[in-house]
Amino acid sequence: MTTRTRRNRLFAAGVVAASVSLALTGCSSTGESSGAPNASATVNEVKADPKLAALVPDDVKTAGKLMVGADASYAPDEFKDDSGKVIGLDVDLANAIAAKLGLKAEVQDSGFTAIIPGIQSNKFQLGMSSFTDNKEREQIVDMVTYFNSGSAVAVKKGNPEKIDPKDLCGKKVAVQTGTTQADEIKDTRDPDCAKAGKPGVQNGGDKFDLQTDVTNAVVSGRDQAMMADSQVVDYAVKQSGGQLEKVGETYGVAPYGVALAKGSKLAPAVQGAVQSLIDDGTYKQILTKWGVEAGAIDKSVINGAN
Repeated sequence: MTTRTRRNRLFAAGVVAASVSLALTGCSSTGESSGAPNASATVNEVKADPKLAALVPDDVKTAGKLMVGADASYAPDEFKDDSGKVIGLDVDLANAIAAKLGLKAEVQDSGFTAIIPGIQSNKFQLGMSSFTDNKEREQIVDMVTYFNSGSAVAVKKGNPEKIDPKDLCGKKVAVQTGTTQADEIKDTRDPDCAKAGKPGVQNGGDKFDLQTDVTNAVVSGRDQAMMADSQVVDYAVKQSGGQLEKVGETYGVAPYGVALAKGSKLAPAVQGAVQSLIDDGTYKQILTKWGVEAGAIDKSVINGAN
């Protein structure tokens, strides 16, 4: 899987069909989001750790910054505020990681499927865009774990079409391109439908480049359901003004990872920074700020796919 496995005017860009404003995306880890996001909440200042800073490769030290790729359509993890600034859980964590290492983070909005190629070409040192750490990804990049998230399904409020989240055979389902959920349809859902003698998910899923468009597809009635990371679904439901609801339980919980070039000497420094943020309480502050503390982990590792 490849969870990105990835908004209403209050937090960011997101206009839903026929002029209905909607805050899109948002997923929680092991269930419902823990609380309401508060983008204005303050987090303790992060001081550089000399021991961790010493692990940073010389070329990165010289540059003084970490270039971070993120697809800013995946609230509350990464999205744009009204001024166009990229904000969110991953942005705050990227800034905190960089500060621990005596660096600055420069977060750039990028198409989700372009981030890992950008890491491989050295355009980005880090990819922080709700990437699920899985064995497939670990073959091409290294992943530093920092969060737990699952998948979930949302439909129109009241579930008028009686969608069963465990049986999406023959249904119109919106997903973001390149995500765990897109792979799930191809690798699991459709084969299971075939075994049961049923048609697969229509067209292998209705795929969109932006998660905001995935959510809009359900609100507008183009699709019957959407699949996304659990906190993204939770956030979308909260911001939809009563237009959406989550059906079924969160499933397939797995770690998110910061993506780095395979074999990068920067990986131990980033892992150490994440662990230090966990240990000193800054990590919990950031997760609480975005209402996703249910996805907190206690220990960060390199390549921890389960």
